[in-house]
Amino acid sequence: MSIIKSREDTAVYSTKTKIVRLLLFVFMAAVAALTLYPVLYVVFGAFKENGELLVGGSNIFPKVWIVDNFIQAWEEADFAIYTLNSVYLAIGVMILSLLASSMAGYVFARRNFWGKELIYGLFVAFMFINVGSVSLRPLFELAIKLHMNTSLASVIFISAAGGQATYIFLVRGFMNSIPKELDEAAQIDGCTFFQTYRKVILPVLRPILATVALLSFRGGWNEYILPLVFTMTNQAKRPLTVGVTMLKNAGDGAAAWNIMFAGATIAIIPILVIYICTSKYFIKGLTGGAVKG
Repeated sequence: MSIIKSREDTAVYSTKTKIVRLLLFVFMAAVAALTLYPVLYVVFGAFKENGELLVGGSNIFPKVWIVDNFIQAWEEADFAIYTLNSVYLAIGVMILSLLASSMAGYVFARRNFWGKELIYGLFVAFMFINVGSVSLRPLFELAIKLHMNTSLASVIFISAAGGQATYIFLVRGFMNSIPKELDEAAQIDGCTFFQTYRKVILPVLRPILATVALLSFRGGWNEYILPLVFTMTNQAKRPLTVGVTMLKNAGDGAAAWNIMFAGATIAIIPILVIYICTSKYFIKGLTGGAVKG
């Protein structure tokens, strides 16, 4: 009897497990569909006639595939300059984010000082606070007073500072998984606090720094509001995100959504390629500290 009951319990457990997995699969498929639909709508819309987009409809695929939209978008928008501006902006944000978050995460994890937990608590709190457009005016006025409003440097500094709370949180979490014996061994060998950071800690932080690099690069590449405000009077400094939206005015009277969609499709290709090439480091960095710490 006990053997039969055990088999019945196993069968019931197996059935429940299959149902849970099926529900989880349906939920994840629904989330994936909702996430991918806007992207697919833009990509397929880039091949449509503008009239077909304006009329709308439930058909996501174009009736006639038009490749000239991409040629027109490339010619009407100065993609070479806009791309260089986006690369400059994204790399600048990435470098500043890596320097600041790695140093701050190291200090928060390895040093004790007055107000440490309060300062770190404020950083973590700002992960959930976004003042958004409210801060644009004071930031723009500050940039004017510092004579930084005519370049993308101010956008780089502001964008890099905006994501530091999340990056410091990630780096500190990863740092807590690193044995302190490494620091002690370096100090015995005569390394200072900064030398320990540069020669010992930085190489160990590569997985999480790869994650921070990808997140910050993506943030700089996709930044829109700040570059829009800071480059309103300087078209040559516009990144791709701002330049692509201007393609909407390429039509005669009606908004040229097809041209803008074509430009947007071209603009997402570089960041998509970068993510595909670095996705394994991204996942490794996110899970490394969580598993060890």
